[in-house]
Amino acid sequence: MQRMSLKQYSQFSDARTRASVDLARHIPLTSPKRIMDIGCGLGNSTDVLKKRYPNAHIIGVDNSREVLNKAREYYPDLTFCYLDVTKDLVSIKQKYDLLFSNTAIQWIPNHAQVLRNMINIVNDGGVVAIQTPMQAGHPMHAIIQNVCQREPWKEKLEGIRTFYSLKEEEYFDLLSELSSDFTYWFTTYCHRMPNYESIMELLKGIGMFPYLEKLNEEESNRFESEIFEEVKKSFPVQKNGEILFHFPRLFLIAVK
Repeated sequence: MQRMSLKQYSQFSDARTRASVDLARHIPLTSPKRIMDIGCGLGNSTDVLKKRYPNAHIIGVDNSREVLNKAREYYPDLTFCYLDVTKDLVSIKQKYDLLFSNTAIQWIPNHAQVLRNMINIVNDGGVVAIQTPMQAGHPMHAIIQNVCQREPWKEKLEGIRTFYSLKEEEYFDLLSELSSDFTYWFTTYCHRMPNYESIMELLKGIGMFPYLEKLNEEESNRFESEIFEEVKKSFPVQKNGEILFHFPRLFLIAVK
């Protein structure tokens, strides 16, 4: 079976880091003492937080032990720990001044409960800061879904991809209930991709991963080829040979 490799995961870490820098820049705290980075991945976002708050005690958590081992190699001076957000948040007794999550909660179901659990372990006056891709509205979602309606994929891949993100008005109502103040905004990043192959590598590490996981090697190659042809039709090449790949992201900052 196909698996998302660490190479695929790390290949576009600069794009994820850019969003974490933008999120950290807007946090309305000057000197938080305890910070948790939820879904820290390879540690890029944890490092961003350490640079912003050098005197804070910061821990990066993730539910992939393989990724955490790499994070410890890349950032030996930072602290990383295994944590499954769907199960372990409710058992945490220690309070934090800041809970930070960059490009992670889209993989987690039941955002209403997850946000409640996050708010519950934040001190009064503390902050929950989240960035999540808005994948459901992305043109690649339409491409993948259209290909999945063809034979033989319709039977094999129907209903695989679930988008856990809430609607804008649902986040508004939830944050109104849970926080004393909040703000949110959308940013669309325009990534400069050198070729169509680089777009496919990005997709294999993110949007296509749940589909490829269900296919054997021969099927995966055929599925990727069909997606590749649709990508070439949908994204024009610029005069300099590059391709503009737009990626919308939602930022949320809530004060307890």
